[in-house]
Amino acid sequence: MASHGIKDRVAIVGMGCTAFAEHWDKGLDDLMLEASNAAFAEAGTTKQEVDAYWLGTAQSGMSGIPLARALQLEGKPVTRVENYCATGSEALRQASYAVASGAYDVAMAVGVEKVKDSGYQGLNAFPIPNDGTARTLTAAGSFSMVAPAYAAKYGVDPGELRRVLARIASKNHANGAHNPRAQFRREMSVEQICAMPAVAGDLSVFDCAGVADGAAAAIVVRAEDAHRFTDRPLYVKALSFVAGNGSGLVDPGYDYTWFPEIAACAADAYAQAGIDDPAARLAMAEVHDCFTPTELVLMEDLGFSARGTAWKDIEAGRFDLDGELPVNPDGGLKSFGHPVGASGLRMMFEAWLQLRGEAPDDRRISSISGDRNLALTHNLGGYPGEMVSFVSILGATPDA
Repeated sequence: MASHGIKDRVAIVGMGCTAFAEHWDKGLDDLMLEASNAAFAEAGTTKQEVDAYWLGTAQSGMSGIPLARALQLEGKPVTRVENYCATGSEALRQASYAVASGAYDVAMAVGVEKVKDSGYQGLNAFPIPNDGTARTLTAAGSFSMVAPAYAAKYGVDPGELRRVLARIASKNHANGAHNPRAQFRREMSVEQICAMPAVAGDLSVFDCAGVADGAAAAIVVRAEDAHRFTDRPLYVKALSFVAGNGSGLVDPGYDYTWFPEIAACAADAYAQAGIDDPAARLAMAEVHDCFTPTELVLMEDLGFSARGTAWKDIEAGRFDLDGELPVNPDGGLKSFGHPVGASGLRMMFEAWLQLRGEAPDDRRISSISGDRNLALTHNLGGYPGEMVSFVSILGATPDA
């Protein structure tokens, strides 16, 4: 049985997001406070009025105590969650369902990661004992296998596909260059990216997301209470989550040209939101572009392009800022950076800005019109064949 969903039963009434960067001058507490205080201010509320908190962090703390300490909370339930790179989205999902259930009136999700001055970079999975059949490639190595598999399956010249992947990176860097919160704010041409040396398969450093420190936060309430906090809430249309069973690692039929967990997650999200034609309803999408081949395949898994055609849509500019369906208007993981626990909420923060008309003019989408007025966020964790996937759909108005 698929999820019944909570369409239009929960609304986001306040959000905050720090800059994603190498924050040598800020600690974990500073980042959580900055994002949380911005969300409190947007919602016109205080920490005392929030009934329950969810903290999403992959490696920057255990239990809910780090957030309780930073905000100096007293007598509040604070739950720490982790779900690979979908950790921030998981925090929002649990806070939303808690409110929808009636257990709490006001809940808050905070996602944070502080890794740049910790002696290591990126997401380093704990060395859990296994039976010896676990994946051994790095994340970059795993995702690099998508590109040659896609080229072979759909008859795309490898050199042409290389330029398509560089165009994805160039698009996201162009968007991020206009975003003061982004980690990398320098435009990069397709030619510059193609000239970079390979570091994993055919992928260069500029095909890979940046590693950053940062935090983001969201406050959610029941939809009927939303206008007590703001006159411009965002309504939750769908929250879908799928955990794969890792069978792709041992299935000889898995060909690395799609992510089954994401296709299933998207289908469930569209069903929850009552969407038959995503292209006709979505005005923008924030997707998990951890590597450029990931964004390529996501366009098909999310139903934006037919199988084997996303590379043509990318070349045609369909997903550019001024295109039919802007993808990653804030720069995405590629340019904005990827503090693991915060990224899912950062994506929703961009939807918050765009759907409320608050994004700066130089990166504001123009695709909102009529029934095309929804935003999708997609967050994944794991690797090809061994993945978790989250999809949310948000809107500025409840359906009639």
